[in-house]
Amino acid sequence: MRYASITQRLADLGGEKWELYSRAKQMAKDGQDIIHMTIGEPDVATSVELIESAAQAMAKGRTKYSNGRGEPELLNALSQRYSNTVGRTINEDQFVCFPGTQTALFAALMALTEAGDEVLVGDPMYATYAGLISASGAVMVPVPLEQEKGFELTKDNIISKITPRTRVILLNSPHNPTGAVLSHQRMQEIIDLAEKHDLWILSDEVYDEMLFDGVQFISPLNFPKAEERVVVVSSISKSHAAPGFRSGWSVGSVEFTKRLLPLAETMLFGNQPFIADMTAKAISKPSKVAAEMRKKYADRAHRIYTCLNGIAGLHINQPKAGMFVLIDVSSTGMSGESFAFDLLEKAGVAVMPGSSFGSELDKWVRVALTVEDDAFDTACQRIAKYSLSKV
Repeated sequence: MRYASITQRLADLGGEKWELYSRAKQMAKDGQDIIHMTIGEPDVATSVELIESAAQAMAKGRTKYSNGRGEPELLNALSQRYSNTVGRTINEDQFVCFPGTQTALFAALMALTEAGDEVLVGDPMYATYAGLISASGAVMVPVPLEQEKGFELTKDNIISKITPRTRVILLNSPHNPTGAVLSHQRMQEIIDLAEKHDLWILSDEVYDEMLFDGVQFISPLNFPKAEERVVVVSSISKSHAAPGFRSGWSVGSVEFTKRLLPLAETMLFGNQPFIADMTAKAISKPSKVAAEMRKKYADRAHRIYTCLNGIAGLHINQPKAGMFVLIDVSSTGMSGESFAFDLLEKAGVAVMPGSSFGSELDKWVRVALTVEDDAFDTACQRIAKYSLSKV
């Protein structure tokens, strides 16, 4: 039988990256004592207010077909939120609603690239980016993010990767898995390069409310001169501890959104009205759960640094935002993948191999901060004991 080439392009980009996660779940199911520190699923409950809002909307019959762009109340809420944030009017016709950031990213890539076009993306990167880019028919070009430069995307590293086929610079700030946040200067340099080489900037900002104290977030939307070449995607998954609701959006120029809308409508035709109503309520005021998570995750990032940095030569990268910490395990003489699998089997702690996020993290592991405090401290102690046994 014949299959489309997309199935071959994605053959090695699916669940294999999450093999350790699956192994840990099976071990726990078999009764073993496993502390899960693999994925960024918030350990804070979705607010009762939002759950009740969705339930009330369903009870009122908000379960019918949706508007293809998004429900009017949600579009209005998005317009108000972004207009207030960037300091200029962002109209309702600049948004398209999707079931989460992942779908919004895929749709945007389909709208911006042709087969063979190149998409520049920082390495390390969120684990699904390679699949999204490949599925669109484009070619992913990794751009090294250097620890010595705070894992920020730099002008020189971008320039070294630009070719006549380059079409998009894919940004993720705050960044998963490093916790880096692009500075105003770095963002300005990226925008200048995009203008010089006529490139799109596609910015994944799902962690924009997860900034630690004293850190400022800058979006490419904050630069009016770049508005015709900037597309931003986000959702309520992280900011409102609601990943299961699958509610996200894109924001771009009127022309971009006009061209994106027919594509979006062929994929899903809007999102569920009752979820749209809940999302409109969620983004109409500051997220209480985001404030709670910021405090928790910043505290845990400090605690794991205090507990593990320097132990057996481990180096802890201190994040500026997000839900994760990176640990350099090169002092053990092991790759991040070997370290992670052996740690799971011998110490009962599940962390993600850094190589799941790109070649630049081959000697690292990623640790989720989304674990309740007692288990988190126990995990740190287990990691310390295990690491000392390896040197």
